[in-house]
Amino acid sequence: MAKERLDKLIASTGRWSRREVKTLVREGRVLVDGRIAGSAEEKYDAESCRIAVNGEELLLRRHTYVMLHKPAGVLSATEDGRGRTVLDLLTPELRKIGVFPVGRLDKDTEGLLLLTDDGELAHALLSPKKHVDKVYYARVSGRLAPEDCAAFEAGMMLGDGLECLPAGLEILAAGETSECLVTLREGKFHQVKRMLAARGKPVTYLKRLSMGSLRLDDTLAPGEFRLLTAAEEAQLPRFFVEKRKNSLQIMSKPSIMISFNQQVAQTTRVRVSGGTPCQGEFSRTSFCNSRMRSIPRSA
Repeated sequence: MAKERLDKLIASTGRWSRREVKTLVREGRVLVDGRIAGSAEEKYDAESCRIAVNGEELLLRRHTYVMLHKPAGVLSATEDGRGRTVLDLLTPELRKIGVFPVGRLDKDTEGLLLLTDDGELAHALLSPKKHVDKVYYARVSGRLAPEDCAAFEAGMMLGDGLECLPAGLEILAAGETSECLVTLREGKFHQVKRMLAARGKPVTYLKRLSMGSLRLDDTLAPGEFRLLTAAEEAQLPRFFVEKRKNSLQIMSKPSIMISFNQQVAQTTRVRVSGGTPCQGEFSRTSFCNSRMRSIPRSA
């Protein structure tokens, strides 16, 4: 990997600006391979050197991947003037790195939401051509029947002309209120709700359980998040894992997660107050970077 300036490497953690890094170096508070750094302009290979600031060693990361249990009442957007967004649930450090939600969940939908700064991977997970399954748990009004499963399996044309690809519908319980699992390979606007409504079974509760091989950690309460484990990262699409070798980023070790009251805890999980369920569409604001032009909607 090409060498980069020390101030750039440390600033990429999101914890310090380049100017602040230069001050840290001048004060002798930065060590590289156990030796005091001589200059912020020195260049190093981030894969082969060890960098520490104030005695805290920095852990190299190619990209950042965050699993969030999205609560109801929070918008799947990077910013929105109408209310709190999923980024408001994260630490300042993660926000500075520039993570963004991979796809969108409706404001009143709960469940798995992946946030990352890896635009290529996000595009791969969201592209219908990649056939990445998204599984949702839904409660609906009305009795689900085998005919509903057949309609999903065949693909549906909704009343407004929207054509939906074949999808999976597994009935968990049938009655005046029914429960089911819905599996999609695309993420059109309000798709789960619209498909079930077209069958006369309006959704009363919706939660995303998985996205490809990534499953929601059932120990995470709504509003909590954590970084992906090494095993979870290893299950990401192979092509993009290899591509990431050319783009290293840094996170501090151990991971420091900060709650809204700014108390610091040595944990990778943060509990925040979950919003109460409410109706309404999520923001149309979407994050774009140089490699990703748009993010399709989900659920």
